[in-house]
Amino acid sequence: MDYEFNWLVLWDYRELLLKGLLITIKLSIISIVLSTIIGFIFGTMRTAKNKLLRMVSSVYVEFFLNTPLIIQLFFWYFALPMVLPEFIRGWLWSHNYEFISGVIGLTIYTSTFIAEVIRAGIQSIDDGQWEAGQSSGLTRFQCLIFIIIPQAIQVIIPPLCNQYLNLIKNSSLAMTVAVAELTYQAQAIEALTFRGFEAFTAATLIYIVLTLLVSLLMNRFEKWINRSRISIST
Repeated sequence: MDYEFNWLVLWDYRELLLKGLLITIKLSIISIVLSTIIGFIFGTMRTAKNKLLRMVSSVYVEFFLNTPLIIQLFFWYFALPMVLPEFIRGWLWSHNYEFISGVIGLTIYTSTFIAEVIRAGIQSIDDGQWEAGQSSGLTRFQCLIFIIIPQAIQVIIPPLCNQYLNLIKNSSLAMTVAVAELTYQAQAIEALTFRGFEAFTAATLIYIVLTLLVSLLMNRFEKWINRSRISIST
């Protein structure tokens, strides 16, 4: 093997890796928050009694769920600005639209999976819980918030954690729309130094650490929820 490793190159270009890491974290956090909110809305709509709400949410979920993420990113970045008025397009390009389009793409794509997680969690609760809540005078929305969701959390948390991990890993695709996140910076280091092995090894390890931290936090949250449920029941 003729390749000579030079790990010191990572120290020389540490600022690029740090910049990429911070952008990846920012991109992931914003997208996680927004996709959770949107996913919760459309997930609950899919369990609604109203046929129109179910149809709208089903169209949203099925359309974006079955479209590749990279196509969605290209659409938000390249296609959408072309149909907007020129002054809006100019404003977007002057306000870091690369990052905005990355957030939009990741948020909408991930929200469809979260919507399915929420829907499955709600439907896992016995119908008797709905009937008991409504017979005590609660509206269907109040039953959802105060009875169904608290019980469904145990079912929801593990797959929800998986979607957060997928989002963090999928954030690497944002480099295709010029978001200078971690993978983008690793590629920049490779282009400057021809040290692709070192650059992408570092990026890989950083992604592993990020996802492990998220898994740890979600596991702790799940344990806290379980302890809270036990203390309430006793």
